[in-house]
Formats: sequence, C-alpha cells, structure tokens
Amino acid sequence: MKIYGLQKMTLLDFPGKVACTVFLGGCNFRCPFCHNAELADLSAPPVMEEEELFDFLKKRQGLLEGVAVTGGEPLFSDEIFGLLKEIKALGYPVKLDTDGGYPERLKKIIDEKLADYIAMDVKNSEDKYALTCGVGYVDMSRIRESISLIMNSGIQYEFRTTVTEELFDEDSFHGIGRLVNGAENYFIQPFKDRDTVRFAGFSAPSSETLKSYLNIMKRYVKNIEIRGADGS
Repeated sequence: MKIYGLQKMTLLDFPGKVACTVFLGGCNFRCPFCHNAELADLSAPPVMEEEELFDFLKKRQGLLEGVAVTGGEPLFSDEIFGLLKEIKALGYPVKLDTDGGYPERLKKIIDEKLADYIAMDVKNSEDKYALTCGVGYVDMSRIRESISLIMNSGIQYEFRTTVTEELFDEDSFHGIGRLVNGAENYFIQPFKDRDTVRFAGFSAPSSETLKSYLNIMKRYVKNIEIRGADGS
C-alpha cells in the first residue's frame, strides 16, 4: 500500500499517546473545505511504500506509543487490512480516522481488533450531507450503520464535525445530534483555512455561534468540546 504522508511525531492526533500519523490516498467524498484534497483525489504523489513505513516503525519501537491512520479516507481500499495488521504486529495501538462510508470494511476492522480508537467525521445533518461532502448523493443508511458499529464496538471512539459558517446552522446540529444520539464523545472543529483548501469562501463561525452549537449537542451526547478554537 502506498503511503502519501508521514508525520513522524504528534501529541494531538491520538488522544493520550505520543504517536505518528500515516496519511493514505483516495477518498469517496470531495468535501469543498478539505485540507487534504490532494490526497483525496490522488493528485499528490505517494512519499513511500509501506515497507519503508514499517522500517520507520521498527526503529521507533519504545519511543512512539501509537499510530494514527488518516487520509484521504483510510477505508477507500481493502489494502487497509494488511496495513493495519502489520502495524498491530509491531505492537502499536492504532487510531483510525474514517468518514463512515465503508461500514463493511469498518466492521471487519472492529471484528478483527485492528483499531484501538476510531474517529469518525459526521459531516452534517442528513439533508445537508451530500452538499457538505461535495457529491451528488450519500447513502445515509451506510453512515448510520457505521455510527452504530462504532458506538457498539467496545472500542474508544469519537465523532467530530468540521464546521464552516457557510454550511451549518442550528438545525444542522439538531440533525447531527439525532445521528449520534447517546454517543460518548463528540468534537466541534471550527474550519481553518489553509493553502491546501481548493475552494475559497469558507470561514469559521464566530465563538458565540460555536457555543450555541455546543449547547445544542449537549442534549444528545455525553462529552462534547470545541476543539482547536484557540488556533491549536
């Protein structure tokens, strides 16, 4: 499996662990505010083969405490299973990011205990899902199935939403709340513009608006935070 990026150390991507972050290519969505659009459409070249990644991980045994696997969408290819098995065989806990579009692959990962922490992006309320994902149609039954699998997996997890001023309102968060009702952990992540965002015109909501969204989500989930509003 080709590796499209490697952050050799992070204190942020895997909660509670000193980790590295592995970036994979390909994605089923085309979110217009995506920070990694060049990974999603595979326009960026890979940086290494997986054998080079495994060599790096072997050298970091005892120093790194985990591996975060992100994208793109890591479940875009069924090669993900072999990659995760090799990482786990080296003794590393795995944090997996996903957009929930591949519940069959997600179920296999959960059943085979290939992830120790799962973070799923919940893009918006159902009526705005396809718009937010930059595609014509999203099968919401697959999104709901992935949410259910994660919540019933016995694995540590979080749901999160990247929020722009332009695509969200209070009704959005009532819809998101219904999707993840009863979840343990949920994060609101205000959009941050970067050079890698291909579509202009997006901005973060005000702090007052973000707090109103947080208060709505408190009705639906147990633990909720606004993540990264301070620029982190």
